Amino acid sequence: MFDNLKAMGALAGLMKNKDKLREAGDRVRARLEAARFTGEAGSGAARAVVSGSMKVIEVQLAPALVTGMAADERTRELAGQLIADAVNDGLRRAQHAMKETVDEEARAMGLDGLPGLDALMR
Repeated sequence: MFDNLKAMGALAGLMKNKDKLREAGDRVRARLEAARFTGEAGSGAARAVVSGSMKVIEVQLAPALVTGMAADERTRELAGQLIADAVNDGLRRAQHAMKETVDEEARAMGLDGLPGLDALMR
């Protein structure tokens, strides 16, 4: 209970200085926009590079997978699933990094433990 009151007091102090909170959000966004995360599936047959702002930057397919896609429908379906799995893996990695980045910024501002802070900083 006292931790929540302490966090609320810290948040109230920040609300008085909205610029500081805005700057923290800008730092988080800039760090995440510049970050890149690689997800993969099928032992690397499909890879997806995702930014920290949850955008797919690049999809890479192994040459053997591309060749197989031309051969039959089953391989094309498998390739589609591998691509989806690689993108989802990259997004999971980016989401994890986003949470860590927001938590780090919150600790620096004395707001660690404040529920819902990550939503405020997006």
